[in-house]
Amino acid sequence: MRWSQLFIPTLRDDPADAEVASHRLLLRAGYIRQLAAGIYSYLYLGQRCALKIQQIIREEMNAIGAQEFFLPALNPGELWQQTGRWQQMADIIFEFKDHSGRDVCLAPTHEEVMTDLARGELRSYKQLPQIWYQIQTKFRDEARPKSGLMRLRQFIMKDSYSFDLDEAGLHESYMKHHRAYCRIFDRCGLRYVIVEAHSGAMGGSQSHEFMVLSDAGEDQVATCSRCGYAANLEKARSRPTPVTDGAGDRSPEPFDTPGVRTIEELMNFTGLGAAYFLKTLAYVVEGQMVLALLRGDHELNETKFADALGGRPFRPAHPDEIRQQLGAQAGFIGPVGVRGVRLLADEAVRGRRNMITGANQDDRHLRNVTPDRDFQAEYADLRTVRSGEGCPACEGVLSVSKAIEIGHIFKLGRRYAEALGARVLDAHGREVTLIMGSYGIGVERILTAAIEQNHDADGMCLPVSIAPFHVLLTPTNLNEAPIREVAERLYAELQAAGIEVLYDDRDERPGVKFKDADLIGIPYRITVGRKLREGNVELLTRSTRSSLDVSIGQVVPELRKRLG
Repeated sequence: MRWSQLFIPTLRDDPADAEVASHRLLLRAGYIRQLAAGIYSYLYLGQRCALKIQQIIREEMNAIGAQEFFLPALNPGELWQQTGRWQQMADIIFEFKDHSGRDVCLAPTHEEVMTDLARGELRSYKQLPQIWYQIQTKFRDEARPKSGLMRLRQFIMKDSYSFDLDEAGLHESYMKHHRAYCRIFDRCGLRYVIVEAHSGAMGGSQSHEFMVLSDAGEDQVATCSRCGYAANLEKARSRPTPVTDGAGDRSPEPFDTPGVRTIEELMNFTGLGAAYFLKTLAYVVEGQMVLALLRGDHELNETKFADALGGRPFRPAHPDEIRQQLGAQAGFIGPVGVRGVRLLADEAVRGRRNMITGANQDDRHLRNVTPDRDFQAEYADLRTVRSGEGCPACEGVLSVSKAIEIGHIFKLGRRYAEALGARVLDAHGREVTLIMGSYGIGVERILTAAIEQNHDADGMCLPVSIAPFHVLLTPTNLNEAPIREVAERLYAELQAAGIEVLYDDRDERPGVKFKDADLIGIPYRITVGRKLREGNVELLTRSTRSSLDVSIGQVVPELRKRLG
């Protein structure tokens, strides 16, 4: 393609509202333009990248025997109501009523529709397994869209669904997707980690996320370089820093702490480290108070807390509720002597002794409090893992990093099939509820992650497999006949060889062309200019900025070798 005939509106300056490198560069390079918050138009270069990513996904999904569908983005609310997600996901679903007053929504995902198809069409175990997928536009009423294509209200997603008869079949389908995702992300040129993940609103027994480590990411993952352990912070476990408690078996003893409410204030008041305090947080769960108990140097992970509550909704207790139930204000409450309140303690509290906690009296605390002697609690993993803590799988140390989620696979189990009545007859003629998996990939997330991993101060350095073109042909001065003739000849030869080439035939200064070339991220650049006197052109690799003088006749063979 000739640049002069294309719409590539590059910008010289960074947009004021661009928060991360990928957002800034996609706008500056003319790949996208914003229509509204979280809603973007793909321009020519952006669409070429998106289509290449989708084709890689399509090829690898087809390779595992998946069948491509295309389902409606507009869904009847009744389906979502049957599974309970109409209420569960009310904050993010674009929902409204049609002219007949029926509930409808714009789907953020398609478990319900795929399961509805399965219950209407699958009758026998002989039809299993099935893997159905689509590449479709999805919608999410995101409250805080940000970071360009990172957090969107309208986005492109590959979602697939497996239907099997039993757990063994589900596991096989799950692992097929696991391997296919690795091939997809490898082909897209990404460096990624696979982490244990929380299933969230999707439900199910197991899930893994595919993450690209990046400071632009909004997720956090804990990884161990020694054994390869990796988990999202919503799921991650660790060996906490050990603490040596005071000796003896002393009884709880109240002491005055006037105005001393926070852990930091207690540290200053007592001269002890935060790990020696028992932090008490009050929540209300379906009208009942629950106290979460943690070491003073640890933070509650609300996702883990929700899991410990069996997924029931909760909220922080109000000050008047705390005083009415416990007799003191927050900052002076603790588990000793409380009645009618459920106590949930983090595993790091188990086995501790002689800790300090609130006395359930204003301006007073208790010392020498020992769990399982002075109060009885249920134990669960409740805390957020931190860098430097011990790996739960080996003797290594965990590192916590920001990450971009690019894919997520779930073992859904029978939740959706049971809710919608999707059953088949097994080999003995008995009705069996289908068991399902759900598997998603964000197309925009792949492009965003690739840019975050492959850019410099001047622009993008996209991997060959997803770049809009393989090579940029840049003549320095088309007014000089020899340069123009060689450029036109190379353009024709590259096209004939099946090499995707963008020919910068604009009447612009070389400096302008080179700046735009750096910006838009095409992997290779051929410069036709002063070296033509020796019968050569310059072949530059964008990612390394290394250059090589190549004779005109060797340009196509050299590029073929590099492109594989």
